[in-house]
Amino acid sequence: MKTAWQEKAVKLTLFSAASTSILIVLGIFTFLGKEAGHFAVTPGIEKLLSGRWVPVSFQEESFGLLPLITGSLLVTVLAMVLTIPFGVGASVYISELARPLEREILKPFIEILAGIPSVVIGFFGLVVLAPLVKGAFGLPTGFTALTGAALLALMAIPTVISISEDAIRSVPESYKAASLALGASRMQTMWRVTVPAALPGIVAAVMLGTGRVIGETMAVMMVTGNAAVITGSPFKSVRTMTATIAAEMGEVPFGSEHYRALFCVGIVLLLATFGLNIIAQKVLKKYRMG
Repeated sequence: MKTAWQEKAVKLTLFSAASTSILIVLGIFTFLGKEAGHFAVTPGIEKLLSGRWVPVSFQEESFGLLPLITGSLLVTVLAMVLTIPFGVGASVYISELARPLEREILKPFIEILAGIPSVVIGFFGLVVLAPLVKGAFGLPTGFTALTGAALLALMAIPTVISISEDAIRSVPESYKAASLALGASRMQTMWRVTVPAALPGIVAAVMLGTGRVIGETMAVMMVTGNAAVITGSPFKSVRTMTATIAAEMGEVPFGSEHYRALFCVGIVLLLATFGLNIIAQKVLKKYRMG
C-alpha cells in the first residue's frame, strides 16, 4: 500500500511539473490578450492596420503595425536566405565529409557560437559589420535590414547546424549502402539519398532557426536603424516588432493607448513564434516517426 501511494505521489508531482509549462503559456496568452483587448475596443483594431507607427505626436498618434510587421518579415527572410545554405551545407559537411578530428574541432566552436550573448553579437555588428556594409554598397549608413539579417543569420546558423546534423546522422546506413551498391558515387548518395531522407529534420531545424530569428531583440535593435517605414529594400533602415517593444515599453505611460498598442505588437509576435514552433514540432515528430 505504501509503495502504491508513493508511486501516485511521484506521478502527481511529475504531472504537475509537466503541466506548469502549459499553464505558463496560457497565462501569457491571457495576460497579453487582456491588455491588448482594451486597444481593440478603444480606439479600435482598425487603428492597427495603418501604415504609420508614430506613437508620440503633437498632432495625431498612429499605431499602425504594418511597418513593424514588414520590417520583421524583411529581416527574417533575408536572415533565412543566408542561414539555410550555410547551415545545411555545414551540417552535411560535418556529418558526411569531415574527418573525426575536424568534427571534434568544429562541433565545440559551433556550440560556443550558439552561446554568445546577442548583445555581444550586436556590438560586433555595430563596430565591424555596419561599416563593412556601408562601404561595400556605398550606402549613407550601414544600419540596414541587411546588416541585421547578417547578424541574425550568425545567431541562427548554430541551431540549424546542430539539428540538421543530428537528422543526417540518423539516416540508416542501409540507405547509403544500397545507393553505393547500385553504382552511385559518394556525392550522389549524399545529395540524392541521405539529405532527402533527413529532409523533415532539416525543415524542422530551419523552422526553429526562423523562430530564433523572429524573437531576437538586441542585435536587430542595435544595427537596423529603427526606422518604422514600409520597405522591401535590404539597404534601408527598418524597425522590427521586438525592437519596438524593447525600445518603447520602458518609457510608455502605464495604461495609455501606446502601452496597449505595444501589447498588440506582442500578441502578433507571440502568435508568429508560437505557430512556427508548432509547425517545427510537427515536422520533427513526423521525421522521428518516419
